[in-house]
Amino acid sequence: MSRISGTQKASPAARRKARRFAVQALYQWQVGGANLTQIEAEFRTDNDMSNVDLEYFSDILHGVPREKGRLDEKFAPFLDRRIDEMTPVELAILRLAAYEMAHRLDVPYKVVINEAVELAKTFGATDGHKYVNGVLDRLAQRERMVEIKGPRG
Repeated sequence: MSRISGTQKASPAARRKARRFAVQALYQWQVGGANLTQIEAEFRTDNDMSNVDLEYFSDILHGVPREKGRLDEKFAPFLDRRIDEMTPVELAILRLAAYEMAHRLDVPYKVVINEAVELAKTFGATDGHKYVNGVLDRLAQRERMVEIKGPRG
């Protein structure tokens, strides 16, 4: 089985799998504070990473912690609570999505929001996906205004 890399166009399914593993890895980093390189190595060893966009997984896993402060500042105005009161799952998902909004302009904002909502449905609390959707919808208005207002085709 071939692994997806940056040398070929990754399928939406390969990106979805990368996000799914990335949110789990980010959760592990947030809760346990483990070394990112160690977390990545464990995920690559312990999981079936075939048909996963590994470059995307690595970009998110290392990019989110590197940009954590800036990412939190981007979505904090749209929260109804302090960041330290967020559930670790919702926080990992919001950080991942904020990272994609800011640094992965190759991913349409609607895809970023939809994927985050699906992650929240899978890993979050009962209505966590609604909260994630509301926060990211407002974040998109700020981060992706050009894309939102752009020509529709």
